[in-house]
Amino acid sequence: MNKEVIGGWGRTPLVMTSVVRPDRAQLSELNSRSCRLIPRGSGRGYGDCAVSADGVTVVSELFKTIGDIKDGRIVVDAGVNIAGLLKVIIPQGWFVPVTPGTKFVTIGGAIAADIHGKNHHRDGSFGEYVDWIEIKLADGTIVTVSPHDGDDIFWATIGGMGLTGFVLRASIRLIPISTSRIQVSTTRHNNLDELMAAMMKRDQTHRYTVAWVDTLATGRRLGRSVLWAGDHADKSALKGRHARDPLHFEPRQRINVPKKPQINLVKPASVRIFNEFWFRKTPRRPSTSVQSIDQFFYPLDGVGNWNRLYGRDGFVQYQFSVPDERSELVQRFLDSLSVQRVPAFLSVLKRFGKQSGGWMSFPSPGWTLAVDIPTNAEGIGPLLDGFDEEIADAAGRVYFAKDSRLRRSVVATMYPRLGQFQELRRVIDPEGRYSSHLSRRLGL
Repeated sequence: MNKEVIGGWGRTPLVMTSVVRPDRAQLSELNSRSCRLIPRGSGRGYGDCAVSADGVTVVSELFKTIGDIKDGRIVVDAGVNIAGLLKVIIPQGWFVPVTPGTKFVTIGGAIAADIHGKNHHRDGSFGEYVDWIEIKLADGTIVTVSPHDGDDIFWATIGGMGLTGFVLRASIRLIPISTSRIQVSTTRHNNLDELMAAMMKRDQTHRYTVAWVDTLATGRRLGRSVLWAGDHADKSALKGRHARDPLHFEPRQRINVPKKPQINLVKPASVRIFNEFWFRKTPRRPSTSVQSIDQFFYPLDGVGNWNRLYGRDGFVQYQFSVPDERSELVQRFLDSLSVQRVPAFLSVLKRFGKQSGGWMSFPSPGWTLAVDIPTNAEGIGPLLDGFDEEIADAAGRVYFAKDSRLRRSVVATMYPRLGQFQELRRVIDPEGRYSSHLSRRLGL
């Protein structure tokens, strides 16, 4: 066990904590001690969901076994990340059913955060494709839980942010593919209303949709954006070497951001230049292309440690969802960012489909906007606090996996099954062994 300074991907907060990377036997020893524990995968949660200064952070990196694919299902250890899984399954003609914008999330993290992707409008969230979970509870008991038995522990674990126990492994259903390429339609939109109308149409015809939004645009250009809609490409869409080896998959990292200089490169002037370039480089007329899986799903993974661009103070990613009938809150939020000239380097709009079965899962039908914001942006604290209240009143939610500053006063409104979750935790973990900064801050 070592003392290390760790944090979330947003680098806020950074804390000194005890860290252990156990195998199964060592994990059993930890359960026998009277100390607080929080599971941690690859640290891609943005805030404090896998951070605990006064406990032990249990990193799952030694849990790396990947089983064989049988009937479209695969058993995977919690410490395996999506990147490692894709290297195994894509050459065999399979893909993960749901993936976020980074392939470095572990399977344990995917379950704990009930991750969503560009296809939620059609396919739902990750938990919908989990057949069973093997989990070590606070008392050291290992149980296997599944949705088929109506098991409460299963649905509390899906989206439960690691607070029900340590996920050891799980069985995941995959989706078949015939190539490792994505056929993509790209369109440019001059404002938010135009974008939202286009997304509603694209959702009917494409499995994957996602939009980049310019948060600094104002007036009639508010919400100007680029929309990508994609589907897994058929063999007939490939040419040359891709046609000869349609399932070839060789991801590459192009550049790496060094530890120094420790300065914030994300400022209004630089973001405005980037946004103008990003919008203008997209053709005025709709275009189609065939892209690699990395290009379409994981563009930022090509820049190693891109979170360092925000400097010492780090950033918060504010991701919220609102139902269709309150979609005006998306425009109001973008308008507030624009008026205050908040430099948001990454801003992504997506559509959510049906409600997840996870008790504490984030996705619910409607719109979701995710925005990266430097923590030192002027006035950002009061702005986000005010929107928390409005989102809660609108039956919307803020995503725990991205959060480091939400107040507990709005959590029960956003997550109506909170009381049920808390009661189950009192039963299976009466001493509160599994605990994080997030769980204590929000009273989970």
